[in-house]
Amino acid sequence: MNPIPCGARPAAPLVLAAVAALAACSSPGTPTPTGAAAPAAALPERTARIVRTAHGVPHISAPDLQTLAYGVAYAHAQDNVCMTANHLVTVRGERARWFGAASGLLGLRMLPNEQIDFFVAAHMDDAALERAWAAASADAQALAQGYVAGYNRFLADRAGALPAACNGQPWVQPMTLAQWRRMIELSAVQAGIGALADAVLAARPPAPVASPASHTAPAPVDLTDAAAAVHALGLADPPIGSNAWAFGRDTTADGRGLLLGNPHFPWQGVNRFWQMHLTVPGRFDVMGAGVAHLPLVQIGFNRDVAWSHTVSTGKRFTLHELALQLGSPTTYLVDGRPHPMTPRTLKIGVRQADGSVVDRQHTLWSTRWGPVLVLPRAGLHWTASTAYAVQDANTGNARAADTWLGFAGARSVMQLRDALRNLGLPWVNTIAADRDGRALYADVSVVPDVDAAQLQRCAPSKPAAALLGGAGLVVLDGSRADCGWRREPLAAVPGLTPIERMPIALRSDWVHNSNDSFVYTHWPRQRWDVISPLVGDPIIRRPRTRAGLLEIRDLVERGKLTPTAVQQQLFANQSLIGRLVLPDLLAACAAAPGPASPDARDGCAALRQWDTTTNLDARGAHLFSEFWRTAVAIPGVHRVPFDLQRRAETPAGLQMADPAVAAQVWAALAGAVQKVRGFGFALDAPLWAVQVTPSPAGPVAVHGGDEHLGVLNKISALATNGIGAQGLVTDHGTSYVQTVGFDARGPVAHALLTYGQSSDPASPHAVDQLRLYARKQWPALPFHAADVERARVGDALLLQRP
Repeated sequence: MNPIPCGARPAAPLVLAAVAALAACSSPGTPTPTGAAAPAAALPERTARIVRTAHGVPHISAPDLQTLAYGVAYAHAQDNVCMTANHLVTVRGERARWFGAASGLLGLRMLPNEQIDFFVAAHMDDAALERAWAAASADAQALAQGYVAGYNRFLADRAGALPAACNGQPWVQPMTLAQWRRMIELSAVQAGIGALADAVLAARPPAPVASPASHTAPAPVDLTDAAAAVHALGLADPPIGSNAWAFGRDTTADGRGLLLGNPHFPWQGVNRFWQMHLTVPGRFDVMGAGVAHLPLVQIGFNRDVAWSHTVSTGKRFTLHELALQLGSPTTYLVDGRPHPMTPRTLKIGVRQADGSVVDRQHTLWSTRWGPVLVLPRAGLHWTASTAYAVQDANTGNARAADTWLGFAGARSVMQLRDALRNLGLPWVNTIAADRDGRALYADVSVVPDVDAAQLQRCAPSKPAAALLGGAGLVVLDGSRADCGWRREPLAAVPGLTPIERMPIALRSDWVHNSNDSFVYTHWPRQRWDVISPLVGDPIIRRPRTRAGLLEIRDLVERGKLTPTAVQQQLFANQSLIGRLVLPDLLAACAAAPGPASPDARDGCAALRQWDTTTNLDARGAHLFSEFWRTAVAIPGVHRVPFDLQRRAETPAGLQMADPAVAAQVWAALAGAVQKVRGFGFALDAPLWAVQVTPSPAGPVAVHGGDEHLGVLNKISALATNGIGAQGLVTDHGTSYVQTVGFDARGPVAHALLTYGQSSDPASPHAVDQLRLYARKQWPALPFHAADVERARVGDALLLQRP
């Protein structure tokens, strides 16, 4: 790269040329490849070393945290620069300016670009985020600074030579520290106000009325429709999830801890995992994976401890029902005193078909409780007398980096627990095991400090109060100041539920979570103190939780556990629902062929071949999936109702003795047959012919099953509802999956990243691990320095930061 004198104005019109000029002024030069560079302990000051092993996994070492993050950002950009550049357009609030009226990804939902830009303009407060990060540790701030510099260094080094998706594009611009903070913020609030972005933007004040008769009470809500609306937002039964199992000394063959981590995350977009091994001599040596451009391992292991996360049932926000002043729908009452709402005019640019950009404006209304929103299907309207505001507990959460820094250096699960005290994890449980044979479960995440007594004392109108049980929405009386979140002066974060009142279990046998409540961590023997309903309840909502409880029990009864046994159990792909339902269906097929339609009879014949798994050779699995997708909603469909004493085993069976239920079951089966045939698939086709993932080299058949089947190895499609013309096309589910045990040297880890390290389809690491997954292969991860050096692929890369 030719040097550009400092202060000279670059002639190239693209912003990348300016980045290159800045880098030339501040960077020691281009990266240095070396065949056998010195180990991290001997690295020069400000120098990161990047070594790649099989499947492009980077092992990054540096003498300090800022340099480490510099190397992480550079290595991540090598694999994902276009994805990051596109996401930076999102956090700048410029999607409509560059991409027009199309849709983009906000959290887990596709929304029109204009809505995304207005939400970013409404939510992002750079001054407040700067203050929040000023309260983080110096280490966390060093990581942020290093990451920004490392990404910009990559842009400079690769100016004009980026992947095809973003090369030469004017929207590819340097990252700023403020934009990096916005990326972390957007990740934190995607389980709260981020999912409600369009509801916030839809809030507009009604016309004022002068008559008290116009002030009517909120109308009753169709709770079924409300629950469907909340589900569509991803707030109830969210599409992201996970399984995690931790086994202690009482259940493992070697008496040490053993962990299974199986997060279910999107295979596209910024929630993709990326593997890394990070070493700062004297500080930590940690390996695993992370998301959201935070230069830390979020799920992984070090020499002594292994951990994973699952999305928890905790509530991240509360709604507040506002009583409005007569004649002024933008004035709300608190303790009888009027408070004017705060209007704010937002402005964005929108690209037109001819390339010109026009300005659009929108007014946002805010209260002491947060912005006003409307969600009509949940009965949340803005009327002359009532409005609703949302308060997100993760707004301004800059603490997660310090939590994961604590994890990186932890020597035991107790130290892991201590690292959780700052309440930094935004929306996940922690499941962990250590080399001494202890297993930990903790839901120490961000939850508003509201207990059961306050829910009762601060109940809103009856329709709004019913939303908690009916749709999972917490609504408080916003007309009383004492109905805000409890603020303990000694709490780590006043307003959030402190660690002392969150569920934590430390055991020597096992713990698990599959996205249901903490109640089922070790059911039924683990007992709990009184925990706020905002953290969880005793309801099992996911068949995977039931499957986990039963399959762990079976595993433990068969003998002491090894990593291989746990791997085989996860990828056995047993369908709990198939095992509980298919026998009754086939019995009814044999006993009553007359009432069934020809389509249903054909369905019976195909399902006789199904082995109740979602392995690639399973015949008819896709047909049962389509059948149960409809049949599960039939009222009274189960022969054995839910039993409090047998929560994992029930409900079960099919109530085929009831003619009304039977008729709907046959109709569901016939409908599934018609749907499968309509898309051109045989009813008894093996799963490999139906369930695929696209790749640059063509579709790859993948095993696993959707949530409603009760398959632990969850594989599904975010944007579709079952089978289509291309079959069951998967883009979500099992992602970074690991087992970690320990020997005398340290961790013994096997892991794969289902979709590969790179989001660039031209990269050799775009889908190279997908075929490993399809073959159920678990690569061993090199962790110790000598093992890494033996496994090194290509030269090491030395990066010196300014």
